[in-house]
Amino acid sequence: MIVLQDLTKVFRFRYGKKVIADHVNAVFPPRRAVALLGRNGAGKTSLLKMIAGTMDPSSGRVITKGGVSWPVGFAGSFHGDLTGAQNARFVARIYGVDTEELVAFVEEFAELGAHFNQPFRTYSAGMKSRLAFGVSMGVPFETYLVDEVTSVGDTAFREKSAIVFAERMKTAGAIMVSHGVGQLRALCDAGAVLENGQLYYYDDVEDAIAHHQSNMAAQV
Repeated sequence: MIVLQDLTKVFRFRYGKKVIADHVNAVFPPRRAVALLGRNGAGKTSLLKMIAGTMDPSSGRVITKGGVSWPVGFAGSFHGDLTGAQNARFVARIYGVDTEELVAFVEEFAELGAHFNQPFRTYSAGMKSRLAFGVSMGVPFETYLVDEVTSVGDTAFREKSAIVFAERMKTAGAIMVSHGVGQLRALCDAGAVLENGQLYYYDDVEDAIAHHQSNMAAQV
């Protein structure tokens, strides 16, 4: 479960400010896959980072009960001079999971071939995302934070990613950002809309999608 208490995030610039969250109070229940919707620039990725603990709020706090992932697919914390396999081992040690099991899962899933044992800095953007998604899915969390990750790779890899993600959702929850409404319908059962610093939670993902589409129509 994730609880947002009076959460506020303001980015200040020389000629103004951008309010991402304005005293937001919300609860994300356990074992629910929640679609996080909002216009471009509404702050969805920033909200995920605050929940993950990689970005500090301006005020308020995030309370988490159970393990919460880093934003799934995020490769920014991998060491460039370590190989894919070595990075997977490092993550396994941090999160206390079986090292060889995680390495074997990632090697099979990411389909990097010989590159799996090459330095991470030599990877293309797509290869980095494949490795990051594989490592993320290989570590059991109570809640997964997902930011457009299943759009990575070709059709076959996207389908495989969706299957693995759906399997994880049998025993965990998620907060998922995607511009694909069809994908959100397929993977999520609840929804939340971030709009002008406020967060609106819905137990039915269709209600959240309708709210979001109404916002987008009004913008047009």
